[in-house]
Amino acid sequence: MIKTAIQKYLQTTGQKRMDVRTAMFDMDGVLYDSMRNHASCWHRTMEHFGFTFPEWEAYMHEGRTGAGTINIVSMRERGHLATDEECEAMYHYKSKLFEQCPEAKPMPGAYELLKKVKGVGVTPVIVTGSGQKVLLQRLQRSFPGIFRQELMVTAYDVKKGKPDAEPYLMGLEKGGRFLNADGGRLQPWQSVVIENAPLGVQAGVAAGVFTIAVNTGPLPDEVLYQAGANILYPSMQALADGWEELLDSLKSVVSD
Repeated sequence: MIKTAIQKYLQTTGQKRMDVRTAMFDMDGVLYDSMRNHASCWHRTMEHFGFTFPEWEAYMHEGRTGAGTINIVSMRERGHLATDEECEAMYHYKSKLFEQCPEAKPMPGAYELLKKVKGVGVTPVIVTGSGQKVLLQRLQRSFPGIFRQELMVTAYDVKKGKPDAEPYLMGLEKGGRFLNADGGRLQPWQSVVIENAPLGVQAGVAAGVFTIAVNTGPLPDEVLYQAGANILYPSMQALADGWEELLDSLKSVVSD
């Protein structure tokens, strides 16, 4: 199944084989078990302001801006967009709830996978919609020795968020600056994307990168496949356990 997925990807891109030099990781729901906090806070916020928003729906909007999520729900239930003032009030309320949540723990298997990735000479890159200014310090506490500031794409680096391709294209650009002698952008087939949400999967696919979904939330696998995932693992631990097999396939499969 893995080799077949890689074959299909290579045929789509017109490449003979892959040359994986970086692995681009989303953060919430991939490296940290944080989405349940976001989902609960969105549900409580929407309910407070008179909207219906089950917790599972938050996973469908993961990666979207707060205003974008609010406006989708407002259009659905009221037939018009929320005002700027409403968006600000709702997002402020949600942020306050989130601040009261316990800090999310690293996802089981995440550090094991990151060490395996780095141990075979593949460079980990963060691609997140987060705008936390202390993000690197938090990552260093959870995953010491793995990430570098120049290999992080955050909300401050892009104008368009997921599902647009820009975040992962920026990840390829930053990876190229770090790894290539001429500083040129890496090619899509020189990386892989690890994502847990439909919008993030769409962004990775839009950037032309082989996209690995990890289903760490409540959505059916089919939702992630429909978003374009090339392959899917049921958890980060499963991906960590299967990394050697996956890497061997990424190195050995040649397009017909």
